[in-house]
Amino acid sequence: MEKRVLILTGSPGVGKTTVLAKTVSALRGRGVKVGGMFSREVRKGAARVGFEIVDVASAKVGSLASVNQQVGPQVGRYRVNLGDLEAVGVRAIESAVENSDVDLVAIDEIGPMELFSDKFKQAANKALESSKLVIAVVHWKAQDKLVAKAKIRVDAEVFVVRAENRETLSDILVEKAVTFLSSH
Repeated sequence: MEKRVLILTGSPGVGKTTVLAKTVSALRGRGVKVGGMFSREVRKGAARVGFEIVDVASAKVGSLASVNQQVGPQVGRYRVNLGDLEAVGVRAIESAVENSDVDLVAIDEIGPMELFSDKFKQAANKALESSKLVIAVVHWKAQDKLVAKAKIRVDAEVFVVRAENRETLSDILVEKAVTFLSSH
């Protein structure tokens, strides 16, 4: 059975988001329509000051978390911006699931910040339960029923991103994605 849910995990900073971005770019080059969300660091000089969320389809950007955010759940030195997470990230995932033109739902990432939002968990679960191809980055320490269920799905395959495989992993993911999409 071709796997429909491809999960990337690994230690912080190993390159999970980079592998996903490279995979998405290669699949777009093959005509695959992609929706969903990416998270990326926000830096001020050499210092990381937060994270932002990007809607893959519309390129709309929101703040996921910041050292300057005054309210919201705290993760380390950051406070999570639930408003932008839901307005940009959740909406991006829901749109990707609902839009019949979208072939692939990208979710970066299912992690401690995102898991503070029940709406995020519902949207991610909706993507996992859909018939669409899903490639998701899962934080290596994320403890949640959503993550546990995702990792043991019969239609899921988990890839641990490591320094040794991060350069070639996107090629493997592209082939698995293309194989799945061509059979559906």
